[in-house]
Amino acid sequence: MKFIANLFRILLGLVFIGSGFVKGIDPLGSEYKFIEYFNAFGLGGLNASALFFSFLLSGLEFLIGICLFLNIKIKGAAWGAWLFMLVFTPLTLILAIRNPVTDCGCFGDAFTLTNWQTFGKNVFLFFMAYLVFYRRKQFKSIYNFLEQTVLLFGSIIFIGCVEGYSYRHLPIIDFRPYAIGSNISAGMEIPADAPQDEYRILLNYKNKNTGEIREFNEQNYPWQDTVNWEFHSSEQQLLQKGYQAPIHDFVIEHPQWGDITEEVLQDDNYTFLVVSYRIDKLVPEALEQLNQLADYAQAKGYRFYGLTASSAEEIRQLQSIHPLHFDFCTTDEIQLKTMIRSNPGLLLLKKGTIIDKWGHRDIPAVEDLAGKDPLAYCLTEQQNITNRYILYSLGLLFLLLLTFYTLKKYKRGGK
Repeated sequence: MKFIANLFRILLGLVFIGSGFVKGIDPLGSEYKFIEYFNAFGLGGLNASALFFSFLLSGLEFLIGICLFLNIKIKGAAWGAWLFMLVFTPLTLILAIRNPVTDCGCFGDAFTLTNWQTFGKNVFLFFMAYLVFYRRKQFKSIYNFLEQTVLLFGSIIFIGCVEGYSYRHLPIIDFRPYAIGSNISAGMEIPADAPQDEYRILLNYKNKNTGEIREFNEQNYPWQDTVNWEFHSSEQQLLQKGYQAPIHDFVIEHPQWGDITEEVLQDDNYTFLVVSYRIDKLVPEALEQLNQLADYAQAKGYRFYGLTASSAEEIRQLQSIHPLHFDFCTTDEIQLKTMIRSNPGLLLLKKGTIIDKWGHRDIPAVEDLAGKDPLAYCLTEQQNITNRYILYSLGLLFLLLLTFYTLKKYKRGGK
């Protein structure tokens, strides 16, 4: 039983670490998911707090996972894991039954689970968390109180840096279909042999004598009995979801030229896309730099468009306050939120392939691009040691130190 309890503790810790980390590297994505939940349950008044809950949830999950995995502060970690599962197991059952959102977002964009898959996963974790909680007083750490405190605060600093950097810039790891190097056209393709959606047709007929409305299917509906029955209505029920391309509903609608999606994605030259899913929420300080970049791009013969889900009236209002040197096109809001976690953000495309992307704090200056090929500039920048790689290194060093220290403690006879 001791071996099983420790195995469950370690596995539970790894799940919490993974879940907390993938949320932590994409705090805005978690914010969008919280807003989706709040709206689905009629709690739209909490939307303003979604970012706070995003940081809090990912941080707590990561810290609980670290404590369980390293067997430090185990009583508090066991309580935390048990309370998490007490709340989220019945919640995911409600989600599976009602299906208000398509996926739970438990592992961000790294892994997508259906609501029923999520509930099944949580049932297993529920029993694991219960056993760990039940035996919480029997776990003996190899670390003393001071060492446990140092490890805990080191973990807090680490996940805080991950969350802060990813929020101020862009996620340090991009699991979305619009990651750098991805081709949008390829992401929209559906294989010829891909499974299609399967539906069941329900036919509702009304009894002329009693007024009763009865449900039939395509095999047993009373199409010949016109004396007693008359058609009332029909509906489709989705039995099985077919293949869905990673990128869907991506359309660029220009205010004058209409659908220019294919023109942009097949252009052999460079295209800059300013992404602002909601114009009223963008950071206005970035607009002047974007105007300068638009003038530079247009002088070079590059396309330069804005993409938004805001209305034409909202675009005109922005134009009256901040004159723009480029046109805003209309695109689906969900796609825009998926493309880049910044408002505004900037993408550079060439024949549909995403060469690079920048948050509004990192938009390149015209002076940096002058006299350089954009592709060469982007490749050079990506090869340089940046803050994100320093963060990777710090994280790896942190984990290596923990591993070596743990092995050393065990070697000295810790139990």
